[in-house]
Amino acid sequence: MTHAHEERGAAGRTFEDLVAEGAAVPTEGWDFSWFEGRATEARPSWGYAVSLAGRLALADAALDLDTGGGEVLDFALGRAAPRAPVLTVATEGWPANVTKATALLRPRGVAVVAVPEDAPLPFADDAFDLVSSRHPVRPPWAEITRVLQPGGTYFAQHVGPRSVFELVEHFLGPLPDEVSSARHPDRERADAEAAGLEIVDLRAERLRVEFHDIAAVVHFLRKVVWMVPGFTVAGHESRLRALHERIESEGPFVAHSTRHLLEARKPSR
Repeated sequence: MTHAHEERGAAGRTFEDLVAEGAAVPTEGWDFSWFEGRATEARPSWGYAVSLAGRLALADAALDLDTGGGEVLDFALGRAAPRAPVLTVATEGWPANVTKATALLRPRGVAVVAVPEDAPLPFADDAFDLVSSRHPVRPPWAEITRVLQPGGTYFAQHVGPRSVFELVEHFLGPLPDEVSSARHPDRERADAEAAGLEIVDLRAERLRVEFHDIAAVVHFLRKVVWMVPGFTVAGHESRLRALHERIESEGPFVAHSTRHLLEARKPSR
């Protein structure tokens, strides 16, 4: 890894060149293939997309929240076929992703509905027997409970507390506990139970992340916009340059992501 990085340095990739490349890559959707060879992230042991496929194969009506560009749902539906749900709907809040997800999922008969963040879900009570989400912005627990049929399941992979905080705090400095503890699985368990759901399974893992060059850092912070709110290359140039020099001298910058798998059930009447 370090050897390849040194070769890239020898090829004359300047700080300005790398930053410009990271700033130019499109950020729509949740396809992370551009990072190949530039950044790595260990994957949780439970294999969310494959597990979701198994749930979809047993569902009649399914809703996927914050679907991004639809990539994970598309994979899971393809793997569930021919036993996909009779009805599948996805929501997304970012207009560019709504367009991308619609193009990807419409051939599978999936309707993508534009729902602004924190808005009520535009669906009837008890409409779905499966609600899923991979990395929801903020799970709307009361709405999830409302749209689930009695006996229905919420199955999701959430981003956990202090995820990639080594990188976040490089730019923002040490953050207070209330920020650090946001998204904690214990808090989410309590919120889900308060909304009337029963927790069936809750598992958390901490996973190694490596950034091999500053272009990967720039693209990551542009794509995952809540990490360093208001991130711009110009506004954070000195911290970017310091991190570039650190990667050049020490090798990949190492951080850790946190993820939890959460399965909850709406009690039968």
